[in-house]
Amino acid sequence: MTDQPALADKVLLVSGGTQGLGAAIVRAAASAGARVVFSGRNAEKGKRLAAEFDGRPVRFVQADLTDPRAAADTVAATVAEFGRIDCLVNAAGTTSRGSLLDTTPELFESHVAINLRAPFFTMQAAVRDMVGRKAPGSIVNIITMSSYGGQAYLAPYSSTKAGLVGLTKNAAHAHRWDRIRINGLNIGWSETEGEGEVQKRFHGAGDDWIEDANASVPMGKLGQPDEIADFVVFLLSDRSGVVTGSVIDWDQIVMGGID
Repeated sequence: MTDQPALADKVLLVSGGTQGLGAAIVRAAASAGARVVFSGRNAEKGKRLAAEFDGRPVRFVQADLTDPRAAADTVAATVAEFGRIDCLVNAAGTTSRGSLLDTTPELFESHVAINLRAPFFTMQAAVRDMVGRKAPGSIVNIITMSSYGGQAYLAPYSSTKAGLVGLTKNAAHAHRWDRIRINGLNIGWSETEGEGEVQKRFHGAGDDWIEDANASVPMGKLGQPDEIADFVVFLLSDRSGVVTGSVIDWDQIVMGGID
């Protein structure tokens, strides 16, 4: 076992890194020795997070991933800044609500754009750089337990995230001989500022929503972004060995269990 940081000298791009789990991954990866570029739509949040690192190699790139060109552009910005890309985390996502009956074409397309198309073309650009250099790499896609089916009001979200499961496995299989490892995490209910906004907007929750939420789950707390981020760093690093094509349930609900 080496004492070297898990991501020492690695160059990492994190999409959706300005808040919540994405921001936690940026902080964990920087602490693990990585040089980090992170993207997001909100310039104010991005600049505020980048300022936390006080001259360390962490850079913010503003990007709206509903634009098909933005995904490849963020990879190009990473390569321009640090000369290459070694690791990628696709953490950007939208969870806006819609059922089979009330989802509009516009809502469906927004989910496709952010939850599936953006990861596809970000991975495409990153893998092209890795293959072009004949260098190994590691990618982690943040997915969701709702990819198994999800609630009725998450029809477009569940559909596009299920597509990301298929993409993760397809790309992992296609590039295993390039030594590019691609894995995913099915994240369960987690405590983030974004989740708080969703609970208040769509479910009438109050400011104390987290207390009721914690009481409703087996471990007495929702998933914590810093804990998930540590696991993402492990999957990105060489310490996770040869693991590729795995989509891991990171949750306290056991799929297939019946009470």
